[in-house]
Amino acid sequence: MKVLGFALAALFLLLVVGLTGASLHFYNFAIKRGPKAFLGSNPDLQATQSQAAAAPGGTGAHWVEEQDYETWEIRSHDGLKLVAYYIPAARPTTRTAIIAHGYTSRGKAMGRFARFYREELGFNVLLPDARGHGESEGDYIGFGWHDRLDYLRWIEEVLARVGEDAEIVLHGLSMGAATVLMVSGERLPEQVKAIIEDCGYTSVYEQLGYQFRRMFRLPVFPLLDTTSLVTKLKAGYSFREASALKQVQKCRVPVLFIHGSEDAFVPVEMARRLYAACASPKELFIVEGAAHGTAYQWAGEAYQEKVERFIGSYL
Repeated sequence: MKVLGFALAALFLLLVVGLTGASLHFYNFAIKRGPKAFLGSNPDLQATQSQAAAAPGGTGAHWVEEQDYETWEIRSHDGLKLVAYYIPAARPTTRTAIIAHGYTSRGKAMGRFARFYREELGFNVLLPDARGHGESEGDYIGFGWHDRLDYLRWIEEVLARVGEDAEIVLHGLSMGAATVLMVSGERLPEQVKAIIEDCGYTSVYEQLGYQFRRMFRLPVFPLLDTTSLVTKLKAGYSFREASALKQVQKCRVPVLFIHGSEDAFVPVEMARRLYAACASPKELFIVEGAAHGTAYQWAGEAYQEKVERFIGSYL
């Protein structure tokens, strides 16, 4: 019996050590700040890369660099320096779009959207670098959860600089879409008039679990849960608490949900579930044929018209 007990204890210890090591690996793989080489070979993003490459003008980052933009800095609730790029409208206005970028991207990469808001709609535009991205500080990726608090600070900064009569639209892509949905469940000032989310996920747990199964052919439990625990200890949040689905149930701001029908990276079913859960005025726009993050490139003027009509109903 003593031998059996020793063997079981040793087996348990090996399991704990193995799970700990694997969890630390996956934390570094997905959460820790740094290049994510696996995105380039992810088959779920091949259609995205193909559609994006075919679109004229690339990401629009070159357009941002050509503008006379201002660099804004604020401090997050936990003391990080956060950086954003502000492009004033051609004519004075208080209408301002805050645009949230995706995983491993940066604010200036959202130039395609910034150009639309500024040149077509006459908005001021603010392009933040999320914590752990671009010029902002932070050694981990928040997947929208801590970022939601950062965006409350950016909203405050817009009100302080543009004026209390500002009319604000939040527009996010992919992780940025999840970010603005997570913001939606907070107490927002009345100046936030509408939210546009493009291919956001329901929760960090569900999104990472989905990719866990597809990329590694591994069961979600227990490794995703232990990685979540490591993330809680190192970054201060767990995958389950970081839920856009729960946040939209508290939302009071109108939301336009956009998703590509051929999105294999964040499945379109997530958009339908988010739409169904949302407690505020809402619309759902499924772009047939679009892959992840390419609804704007794919739909073009139809995308612009949908966004313009939606926000025009509330400004």
